[in-house]
Amino acid sequence: MSDTTPPSAPAPRAGRREWIGLAVLALPALLVSIDVFVMLLALPSVADALGADGVQQLWITDIYSFLLAGLLVTMGSLGDRIGRRRLLLIGAAAFGVASVASAYAVSPGMLIAARALLGVAGATLAPSTLSLITTMFQDARQRGAAFGIWGACFSVGAVAGPIIGGTMLDHFWWGSAFLLGVPAMVLLLVLGPVLLPEFRDPDAGRPDLVSVLESLAAVLPAIWGLKEIAKDGWQPMPIAAVLAGIGFGILFVHRQRHLPHPLLDLGLFGHRAFTAALLSLFLGTMLTGAVMFFVTQTLQLLYGRDPFHAGLWMLPAIAANTVSFTLSPRLGQRFRPAYLIGGGLVLCTLGMLVITRAEPGSSPAVLITGFAVVFLGSGPMVTLGMGLVMGSAPVEKAGSAAALNETSGQLGFALGIAALGSVGAAVYRGALHLPDGLPADTVRAARDSLNGAQEAARSLSGQLADAVLTPARAAFADELHTVVTVAGVLLLATAALVTALLRHLPPTGRPPGAAADGHPADSGTAPAAG
Repeated sequence: MSDTTPPSAPAPRAGRREWIGLAVLALPALLVSIDVFVMLLALPSVADALGADGVQQLWITDIYSFLLAGLLVTMGSLGDRIGRRRLLLIGAAAFGVASVASAYAVSPGMLIAARALLGVAGATLAPSTLSLITTMFQDARQRGAAFGIWGACFSVGAVAGPIIGGTMLDHFWWGSAFLLGVPAMVLLLVLGPVLLPEFRDPDAGRPDLVSVLESLAAVLPAIWGLKEIAKDGWQPMPIAAVLAGIGFGILFVHRQRHLPHPLLDLGLFGHRAFTAALLSLFLGTMLTGAVMFFVTQTLQLLYGRDPFHAGLWMLPAIAANTVSFTLSPRLGQRFRPAYLIGGGLVLCTLGMLVITRAEPGSSPAVLITGFAVVFLGSGPMVTLGMGLVMGSAPVEKAGSAAALNETSGQLGFALGIAALGSVGAAVYRGALHLPDGLPADTVRAARDSLNGAQEAARSLSGQLADAVLTPARAAFADELHTVVTVAGVLLLATAALVTALLRHLPPTGRPPGAAADGHPADSGTAPAAG
């Protein structure tokens, strides 16, 4: 596939119907994101009510994300084949039914099965939604704004989840946490057929079952292995799972090269803008996602905030993220995406520098200020990167492009937490200096993590508890500082790489040679229009 796009007539602009349709698509994105994070709060109540043991609790939390990540590629391709609106509505109906089944589950097994169905249904939503936005908003500038609104809904939901979930769990039974997305799915089922266009690729062929199985065998072990590495370190089984996932991934790619109608069109990677934007999203999500994980851990473990109040402390970061998501598409009409994405990542690095000033015993304000700067800088990467991924793909392959966009985010987030979490754990253990004379089980628990130190300290007297907690908190602060420093350095390298790879692209919606920043665009540029 060439990067050269011949001149064409201006794309039609979206009207009121398309913008109302975007609201119908964005509301489920918001509520599904809330629903995911509410689960973390509801788990203790769920375990008590259903009598779930430790293994069952892990399956309750993990089965959704496993199946979601594993089926994204399949569902993106399926939407291109059977119709994106049809798949979206099927997924919305299944998500609503599974949410109700989760809310009224009477056993751990029933809840695990319902959560599995939620994962399958969730895998249909993001690829179908992104590809429908691409179809509805053919003008590149409008499409950038639409992606910004859609992406902001996910970010807002991530922080609103603990706040809304904490409120609901204080006033209602645990099953209420699973019902948040149901009204949005009902609204989508009612208004979707009226407001959303249908599109399918008549030449896509039938799905290849072997490719589906290979894609699952590639993604599922990799995600599981990365999660286990993040939790327990580099143990043989998780490492073997990741390697097995890589092996099946190689087999999957080999098969796609020889199929007349592949599940995933590898020709998409022949487009320089597509590959570079996908790489920036993968690396950016890997690093900023891991930092977000550590910031939420710091609020709860180092500063003693419960999930509800930790969510409140995150509101400034969400406000900054919303501003960034809103302004980035507008700035993208005046400046090259390479400079905006690269500059945004540099701003993220400055925010991480501020986070290194957070210390035990101080206010969380320094931590949150730094993280707000990180979120402010991440907007161009998400909105412009997503626009380049979707705009670079042929319209008949938009579902596959959306699936790759989402899969890269899932893998990047898991890899970031596993890799930087391992670095952080090593720093914590090296920096922890406990006094002599402590019980052996207390030392083991404290060396495992700050959370372990806090659990062990509950059974100790005040002076002994302080002797454990003070060095543990100092070691955790060293862990946080090291992780954000490493992430910041890697983000600077990512900024340089992405700027070099995307510097030939003009501002959004401008033809080659019409760049507004004073630098002529080269003739190999593909405008961001689809």
